Amino acid sequence: MTERPAQRTPNRQLAALIAEAGFSNAGLARRVDQLGLEHGLDLRYDKTSVTRWLRGQQPRGTTPALIAEVFTRRLGRRLTAQDLGLDACAPVYAGLEFAATPEEAVDIVGGLWRKDSGSHAELRKIAFTPAGLVVPSRDWLIGRADDRVARGEPQPSAARVPAQGRPDGAGPLAGGRPPVGGVPRQRGRAERDRSEREAGQRVTAGDIAALRSVGELFRALDDMYGGGHARQALVRYLEHECEPMLRGVYGEQTGRRLFAAAADLTRLAGWTSYDIAAHGLAQRYFVQALRLAQAAGDRPYGAYVLVTMSRQAVYLAHGREAVQLARVAQQGLGGSVPPVVQAMLHAAEARGHAVLGEVRACTASLVRAERALESAGPGDEAPCWARSFDEGHLSEEFAHCHRDLQQYRAAAQHAERALQLRAPAYARSRLFCRVVLATARLGLGDLDQACRLGAEAAAQAADMRSVRAHEYVQDFERRLEPHKDATAVRTYRDKVAALG
Repeated sequence: MTERPAQRTPNRQLAALIAEAGFSNAGLARRVDQLGLEHGLDLRYDKTSVTRWLRGQQPRGTTPALIAEVFTRRLGRRLTAQDLGLDACAPVYAGLEFAATPEEAVDIVGGLWRKDSGSHAELRKIAFTPAGLVVPSRDWLIGRADDRVARGEPQPSAARVPAQGRPDGAGPLAGGRPPVGGVPRQRGRAERDRSEREAGQRVTAGDIAALRSVGELFRALDDMYGGGHARQALVRYLEHECEPMLRGVYGEQTGRRLFAAAADLTRLAGWTSYDIAAHGLAQRYFVQALRLAQAAGDRPYGAYVLVTMSRQAVYLAHGREAVQLARVAQQGLGGSVPPVVQAMLHAAEARGHAVLGEVRACTASLVRAERALESAGPGDEAPCWARSFDEGHLSEEFAHCHRDLQQYRAAAQHAERALQLRAPAYARSRLFCRVVLATARLGLGDLDQACRLGAEAAAQAADMRSVRAHEYVQDFERRLEPHKDATAVRTYRDKVAALG
C-alpha cells in the first residue's frame, strides 16, 4: 500500500510498545492484516512496512487505528494512534474509548453526535467488533467513581484572562485541542450553543426534565414504529440541546442528574442504531452511555447498558461475549438491587447461553430470573427503565431461549403468553414474539399455522422502519425453504409479495 513520505524522526513510541508487546516486525504486520480482514480490508503489510513506520513513515487511512487496536488487545489497556506516535486519519475505533474523565467523555460522545447527525454515512457502516467490548466493561467494573462532575461559575469577561492559555472555568473542554478518539468537530449551531453555555448559562432542573421527557417520546416511537423512524431527530437533539448542557454550568447534584439523562438518551441512540443494523455505531453509543452512567454515579443504569450490549451480542451470535457482559453487570451490582433488575440480568445471561446451545446453564439462568421476578413485591422501588420488565417481557425472553435451543413446544407456550401480556405499544416486541411463535409452530410440524403467523408478522414489519423486524421475518422465510412447494408456503409468499 502507498505510504506517506518518510519523516526524519524515528518513531520511538512505536518501538517501545513493540518491545513491550514482544512483537517481531513481521508479527505486528501479520496481526494488522488479520484485524483488517475483520473489517473487510485487504491489507498487505509485512516486516518492511513496520520498519518504515519505525523510521517515521505514517500509514494511511484506518491503519493507525488498527495498529493501536492490535496493541490494545495485546497489552490489555486502551491505546490510541497518538500513543503510538501515529496520525489518526480515520480511526476505526473512535468512540470505543472509555474516557478517563467526564470531560473527555463529553468530548468523545459529542464528536459522535456531531458526526452522526451530519452526512457521514461511513460512521453507520463501521463494523461491530467483539474485542471492543473488553476494555469498557472491565473499566466500568473496576474503575473508580468520578470525584467531581460539576462545572463552576464563569468569571466576568474582564477577568477572563487565561493563566494557562484558556479561560477560567472553561475547563479542558473549551480549548482548541482535538476531540478524544479523533472524531472531527463540525462548527455550526452546536458550536454557538456551546459558546453560550460556556459563557455562563446554568443548567436547570427544567432542562433535565426536558431531556427525560424527550427520552420517553423517542422511546415510545421506537417501540411502536422502529428505530429508523426518528433516530436522526434524536441524534440532532443530542447534538444541539444535550451537548450544550453538558458543557454548561451546573453544580454537583445537578451535574450527576444531567449525566444520567445524557446516558439514557445516548443508550437510546445506540438502541435505535442497533435496530437499523448500524451495529458498529450502536456499539460506540453503548460504550459512551456506559461512561456517562459512571459520571452520573448510577451503577444500576450502567448494568442496564451492559445488558443492552449483551442483547446486541446475542443478536450478532456472539454468545460468549453476551454471557460475559451479563455477568459483569451482575458482578458490578452485587445483590443489593431490586428483584426486577436481578431478573433482567439473569435473563440476559440466559439468552447468551441459549445462543451457545448451553442448555443447563440457560435453564439455570432462566430459573433465577423467574424467581427474582416472582419475589418482587408491589411496593418495591424499581428504576423507571426496569419497570417494563414484567411477566410478559420475561415470557418473551423464555420464548427466544427455547427457540434457540430448538425446544419448540416450550417456545410456543412462552411466545403465546408473551403475546397475551405485552401491551400493543410494544409493537416491535410483539412482532418478534409472533415470529418466534411461527418458528416454533413450524418446528412442531404445524405448517399452516406457522405460515399464518409469519404472514401477520410480515405485514407488521412492512409498516416499521426496523431492520431487525425485517431480519426476523427473513429468518423465518429461510426456515420455510424445505417446504417451499407446500400450498401453505406458496400462499404465504403471495401474501408477502402483495405487501410490496
